[in-house]
Amino acid sequence: MRGESEYEAVVDRLWQEHLDAAFPAGLRGAELAGHDMVMLDADVAGCVSTWRDNGGSLDAWRHQVLHGRIAALEKVLPLLTDAQELRYFRRLRRLAALTAEAG
Repeated sequence: MRGESEYEAVVDRLWQEHLDAAFPAGLRGAELAGHDMVMLDADVAGCVSTWRDNGGSLDAWRHQVLHGRIAALEKVLPLLTDAQELRYFRRLRRLAALTAEAG
């Protein structure tokens, strides 16, 4: 189906951008709004990777994890002021949302 392949292409592009981007150095070991930034990244990345490996599907547990991390990102994003950090975590938020929507 054309819509699915375009959707997957967007996720694939964002995923590759995410893999190519360095984690913002200033957020290593940081906690914002009660969320460990490295773990927030790792949790979303794990779910997106699983979604891709499973042909676009997620189990109920990972789906819940993604929704929780999307809520966390909504709290964290307004606290970021550095352009690189914002770009990194906005992309992560978009990846989480697209994967949760499709998964």
